[in-house]
Amino acid sequence: MTDEPDLPQGEARHQRETTSEVVVDLHEYKNAKNAPPITFHRRELDQILWVYGRMVGEGEWRDYAIDHLRDRAVFSVFKRSGEMPLYRIEKNPKLAAKQGAYSVLNIHGTILKRGHELAQVLKVFDKVLRLVET
Repeated sequence: MTDEPDLPQGEARHQRETTSEVVVDLHEYKNAKNAPPITFHRRELDQILWVYGRMVGEGEWRDYAIDHLRDRAVFSVFKRSGEMPLYRIEKNPKLAAKQGAYSVLNIHGTILKRGHELAQVLKVFDKVLRLVET
């Protein structure tokens, strides 16, 4: 009895053994020119989707898109799906040591808030309560 799966009808044992495995150095893979795209982690998406759900409930937002690019990850928010995004929440790890990896941009590309912590950056969407006199 062996660990190998049964061979299909007519396939010889020596044909099966010719496949070779390739070992890739993890350090070389991370530094390769075709590195994997930047993505949002699960906790980051939880925070973003919590704000998104709240704004959808208020009727402000209706659709979103997530882009994982080579240099940054972008969560775009739309009022209608056929329009330009109202806001873009971006994660750019290259700016982490400088101004902060997270930023919120409006439809014109103006940075509304930037920082090192996503929760602080997302506070730009918090509503400010105002006193209304009657």
